[in-house]
Amino acid sequence: MAKRRVTYYYDPDVGAFTYGLSHPMKPQRMRITHELLTVYDMLPKMHVLRAKRASAETMTRFHTDEYINFLCKVTPENAQQLTYQGSRFLVGEDNPAFDGIFEFCSISAGGSLAAAQRLMSGQTDIAINWAGGLHHAKKREASGFCYINDIVLAILEMLRTVPRVLYIDIDCHHGDGVEEAFYTTNRVMTCSFHKFGEYFPGTGTLDDRGRGKGRGYAVNVPLKDGVTDQAYRSVFEPVIDKILEVFQPSAIVLQCGADSLSGDKLGCLNLTMQGHASCVQYIRKKNIPFMLLGGGGYTVKNVARTWTYETACALGMEDDIDLNLPWNEYFEWFGPRYRLEVPASNMDDLNMRDGSLDRVRETALRYLSQLRPAPSVGLQDVPRESIGEHLGIGDAYEQGPLDDLDRSLARHAKFVYNLQEKAAQSDSDSESDSDTSLAHTRSGARASTSARRRGKTRMSLLTGECLDVPRLEEGGHGYYDLGCGHEPWVGDLPEPGMKRLFFQSAAHWESALDCALAERERAGLRNGRADVGALMTNGGSVERASDRGTEDMDVDGEEDA
Repeated sequence: MAKRRVTYYYDPDVGAFTYGLSHPMKPQRMRITHELLTVYDMLPKMHVLRAKRASAETMTRFHTDEYINFLCKVTPENAQQLTYQGSRFLVGEDNPAFDGIFEFCSISAGGSLAAAQRLMSGQTDIAINWAGGLHHAKKREASGFCYINDIVLAILEMLRTVPRVLYIDIDCHHGDGVEEAFYTTNRVMTCSFHKFGEYFPGTGTLDDRGRGKGRGYAVNVPLKDGVTDQAYRSVFEPVIDKILEVFQPSAIVLQCGADSLSGDKLGCLNLTMQGHASCVQYIRKKNIPFMLLGGGGYTVKNVARTWTYETACALGMEDDIDLNLPWNEYFEWFGPRYRLEVPASNMDDLNMRDGSLDRVRETALRYLSQLRPAPSVGLQDVPRESIGEHLGIGDAYEQGPLDDLDRSLARHAKFVYNLQEKAAQSDSDSESDSDTSLAHTRSGARASTSARRRGKTRMSLLTGECLDVPRLEEGGHGYYDLGCGHEPWVGDLPEPGMKRLFFQSAAHWESALDCALAERERAGLRNGRADVGALMTNGGSVERASDRGTEDMDVDGEEDA
């Protein structure tokens, strides 16, 4: 097998975090995986790096600054207060506010961002970050054990360099957070193979295909319980081949959630270690730069086994390693067989009983065949340094005390996305799937999926119950994402010229500052805070400036381990 340059990102601190004693998500699985890679002598065959942790500013490339500010501040002690008694940011029991939550998120996101940068620079062919792959996190809330969506951040970094990115998700759960982020663009195709039914997150039907320009660029392959290696391969390979033919991606991100393995505590599929890893082998043969990320997986010893074997697949040495585990720090965990294997169970494959798998494959291929050829994209050179660095000014915080205008400008650094034209959205809403033979049987599933996509409910991964999440107009501290069907004006779209302030929020979480400003105003003192949009409109005049926003921080990079 041809040799590939492989870069592996690992932070020794990642295994020290815990979601809680009884929580199924165990960050220690990355530590155990690293131990197995060490004893199998794979580390000398890769470029091993420890990525610089992602800063809060970097995370706001996708997430709202209000949410990132919350993650910076939240602790187990103040979680109830900051989440408004569990109705905001962390809803339900899936995502506890554990100690070190922001550091954990910065490790996960930093590894994926550094992997994307190294991949796009041409310094590696395959980049691995098993601490990444947290595909459920939303723009302004945590979901399904995921707080920061490192996948979206990595893909956004890739799009600075390449025109098209393919995202493939083989987790047992639908990759709803990534799909939602790119639901309206044709530069990213998302393809998810997942269990569907009364199952978290409740989205991912065949008819969830994207919206507007992204119509057809979201591909979902819903599966039933007990899918085997052979059945999984029979749908994975033809669908991926068709995607590569019509989409022609420049890079691939493969999320290798291990809860699709047989015997997983929260999964219900029946894949063996070799069946799961066959997806990695198949993508590797395509000779397209790709990133391997972690994800779900709640039987820890099986997760470590599979990610170790898939690292060997990335190196092309899966046939050379001994399946009898060598002695290691966690050797006793792998009893009684002490082998690098995850065998299948005797559960029935419900996909083969009624021929549903064949219908799913045929429908997915038909939808893909309706797509136009790969969309062209005009790329421009994107500067890697700020204007200040380019002019030799350096970091503003090194120049001495900042005045009020400097602070206000820093607090309003990123903003303003245009809403899509009303006509374009109306056209996408009016599109129908008249050629689908399963429309009647799927109508109920589409209705529930649409309700969840609009933000009315969120399903819990742990309990399976649906939780009500207040929208922005309900109490002033809910959420909505413009352009993703979460708006409070669904069905009554705003005017096409309306602008969006990216850092604007209806929530007031700087009460002390607001009180101080009110006192200054009563004393007749000028506050000196300005609105960047107003400054641009008024040619730099600050007379009509306003007071919204949050502070930006620093950027990330990488360094050798």
